[in-house]
Amino acid sequence: MNRKLIWKDIVRNKVVSIAIMLFIAAASMLLSLSGILATHLLGSIDQLMQKAKTPHFMQMHSGEANLEQVERFAKEDGRVEKYQALEFLNMASEKIIIGGKSLAGNVQDNGFCTQSGEFDYLLDMDDQPVRPKDGELYVPVCYYKDQTAKIGDRAVIAGQDFEVAGFIRDSQMNSSLASSKRFLVSGHDYARLKPFGTVEYLIEFRLKDLSELGEFETAYEDAGLPSNGAALTWPLFRMISAVSDGIMIALIWLASMLVILIALLCIRFTLLAKIEDDYREIGVMKAIGMRVSDIQGIYLSIYAAVAGVGCLLGFLLSLLFRKPLQDGIRLNFGNGGSGVMALLLGLGGDLLLLCMILLYLRRILKRFRKLSAAQAIRSGSAWEKGNNPGIFRLSGNRCLSTNLFLGLRDIITRKRMYLTMLVTAVLAMFLMIVPQNLSHTISDSGFVSYLGIGHCDLRMDIQQTEGIGKKAEEIDRYMAKDPDIKKYAVFTTRSYRMRLEDDTQENIKVESGRHDVFPVQYTQGSLPISKQDIALSALYAKELEKQVGDRITLLTGTGEKELVVCGIYSDITNGGKTAKAVFPSDEGEAIFCTVCAEVGKTGQLPDKIAQYEQHFSFAKVADIEAYIGQTFGQTLRSVRTAALAAAVVAAAVTLLITLLFMKLLTAKDRYSIAIMKSTGFSNSDITKQYVWRAVLVTIAGIFLGTMLAGTVGEQLAGAAMASLGASAFQFQVNPLSAYLLSPAILLLTAVIAAIASTNNAGKVHISQSIKE
Repeated sequence: MNRKLIWKDIVRNKVVSIAIMLFIAAASMLLSLSGILATHLLGSIDQLMQKAKTPHFMQMHSGEANLEQVERFAKEDGRVEKYQALEFLNMASEKIIIGGKSLAGNVQDNGFCTQSGEFDYLLDMDDQPVRPKDGELYVPVCYYKDQTAKIGDRAVIAGQDFEVAGFIRDSQMNSSLASSKRFLVSGHDYARLKPFGTVEYLIEFRLKDLSELGEFETAYEDAGLPSNGAALTWPLFRMISAVSDGIMIALIWLASMLVILIALLCIRFTLLAKIEDDYREIGVMKAIGMRVSDIQGIYLSIYAAVAGVGCLLGFLLSLLFRKPLQDGIRLNFGNGGSGVMALLLGLGGDLLLLCMILLYLRRILKRFRKLSAAQAIRSGSAWEKGNNPGIFRLSGNRCLSTNLFLGLRDIITRKRMYLTMLVTAVLAMFLMIVPQNLSHTISDSGFVSYLGIGHCDLRMDIQQTEGIGKKAEEIDRYMAKDPDIKKYAVFTTRSYRMRLEDDTQENIKVESGRHDVFPVQYTQGSLPISKQDIALSALYAKELEKQVGDRITLLTGTGEKELVVCGIYSDITNGGKTAKAVFPSDEGEAIFCTVCAEVGKTGQLPDKIAQYEQHFSFAKVADIEAYIGQTFGQTLRSVRTAALAAAVVAAAVTLLITLLFMKLLTAKDRYSIAIMKSTGFSNSDITKQYVWRAVLVTIAGIFLGTMLAGTVGEQLAGAAMASLGASAFQFQVNPLSAYLLSPAILLLTAVIAAIASTNNAGKVHISQSIKE
C-alpha cells in the first residue's frame, strides 16, 4: 500500500518530485566525485612515491661539494637507512630542441640525469624504472601534456642527437610548481652532454623512521654539510604534487556543500507547501485517531524515495564524470590508489547525504505534533498569512508601476516565504564568483607578489653558473643605461649561518637588494629598510617561531650581525623558506640572482626579452606572465575547469529553484489570483508581478552573494593558499566577469524560469478558485 501511495503522489507532483530529485542528484554527484577524486589523487601520489622510493630528505647543492664528508655523516647517523648523491646536469633551455621546437623561453630549470641506483627512481608510464639505451631520451610527462614532445620526435641537445623514446614520472618534480625538470639519458650520453651544462648535486637520504625527519634535518644543518641550494622533504614533495588537482577537488567539494544546502532548502519549501495543501486532510487523520508517527511516516516515505533515487542517480553520474577528471591524475601519477576504496568513499558520502536528508525531514515533520485537528479542519490552511503592509499600500504609490509595486509588496508582507529563494540566489552567486575570482587571481600578473617576487614585466634568473655576483653587476650596469627600462632591481641570494636561541645553528638564505622597488605581499610588518632589518617568509617565520620585532643573529665573514625581524611576507618558492634584507652582501659567492624590471612601453616587452636573451646568454629571461603561465599552468587549468563547472551548476540551480518556487507559489495563490482577475488584472499583469518578485529576490541574492564571495570566499581561498606559504592572499577581481557578466547570467536565468513557470498563472476559474 505504501508503495502505491508513494508512486501516486510522485506522479501527481511529478514536476516537484523531478526538481527535488535533480537537486539531490547534483549534490550527490559532486560530493561523491570529490571523495572519489581525492582518494584517487592521494592514493596515486603515495603509490608513485613508494614505487619511486622518493627521498625523505634532499639537499640541492650548486658548486663544489665534499661528498666524502656527507657519506661519513650518513654512515654515523643512525637514522639514515640509505644515502646517495646524484648529479643533475643543468642545461640552458635554448640548447634543448625537441621535434624542431626550442625550449628557449621555458622558465623551468631543465636538466639531465641518469637513472638512480638506490632510490629516487624515474618511472615510465607503467610505473617501472626506466633504463634508457644510448641515443634515447626520456622526457618529463609535463612536456607530453603540453604537446611539446611525442614519442619518436628527434631531439637535439647541445648539438647532440637523440630520439624521444618515452616519458617519465618524477615523484619529486612532476608538478609545474616544482621549478626543475629532469630528462633521463644513458650513462654514456650523460658523459657526452656534461661539458655543455653545469652540475648540481642532489644529496638524498631515506630514513628508517619518517617521524624523525625534523631532527635529521636539524642534524644535517648543524653538521655544516653542503647546502648551497634548497632543502626539500617528503611532505613537501607530496604537497606540491597534490596542489593543482587538489584545488580543483576542493572547489568541487565546496560546490557540493552549497548544492546540498540548496537541496535542503528546496526540500523544506516543497514539503511545507505540500503540508499546506494537505492541511485539512492531516487534521482529519489526526481526528480519526491516526498516530502522528504514522502520518509522519507517509510523508517521510515519499521524500525518502525521491531522495534515495536522487542519491543513486548522483552516484552513477559521478562514475560517468570521474574518468575525464581522473585522466590528468592518472597521467601524472599513474593508476595508483585503491579503486574500490575510492568507490566506497563516494558511496559512503552519498549514504551520509541521504541520512542527513532523512534527519532533516524528520525535524520538519515534528510540527505535526503541535497541529490542532479542529483548527486544521476548520481553517484548512497553515501557510504564512503575511504581515500587515501598513502604509505600503497601492493607493499611496506614485513612483513604481502597479505590477512592480504589488510584486515588491508581496515580498515584504511574506518575506519569510521568499527566504528560500533568496538564500538560493546568494549561494548560487557565491558558487559562481569564488572559483572565477580564484582563477583570475592566479592568472593575474600581480600574483607573483605572493610568490616572494615583486610585480614586474620582465624577470631574469642567474643560477648554476660561475661568478653570479659579477654577472649580476654586469646586468645592473647595462640596465642602468637602457632608456627603455622604467625601473629595475637586482636581488642576490647568499647562504648564511644563523644562531638559534639554544646555541645551535641553521642555514638561512638571505636575498639582498632594493625590496621597495618591487615589493611583495606582507602579512605582518613591512619590508626591510635599514641595514638592521630582516624579513622572513611566512613558513620560515612559523618554523623559527619568530614574530615582528624578534631578533636574529647571523654569522657572517665579518662577525656576528644582529638583525630585527621587520616583516613577514608570502613566499612559496624554495620550499617557502627565505629571507630578505638590505645590508651589504658582497662577501662570499651568491647562490643565485634574480633581476626584475619594468619596461616603459608594454609593446617593447618581446623585443626587450629577445635583446637580453642575446646579450646575457647565461641568464634565463622571461615575461612574468609567461612565468606564471608555465609555473601555475596546470593549477590554473584545473581552477578554470572547476570555475566553468561551478558557473553551469549555479545557473542550473537558479533555473530549477525558480521554476519550482514560482510553480508552487502560483498554485498556492489561486485565490489571490482569482481576486485580481475579478478586479480587472490581465493574465499578462499577473505574470509580470510574479516575474518582478523573482527579479527583486534574485537581485538581492546577487548583491548579498557577491559580498559573501568577497569576504568569506576570499578567506576560504586564503586559508588554502596560506598552507603553501601565500599567507597574504587577496582576490584580484575581474569586475566585468564578477560584477556584470555573472549577475546578468543569474538574473536572466531567473527571469526565464519565472516567465516559463508563471505564464499560465492567470488562467484560473475565478468562481471555483474563490469558492475554494
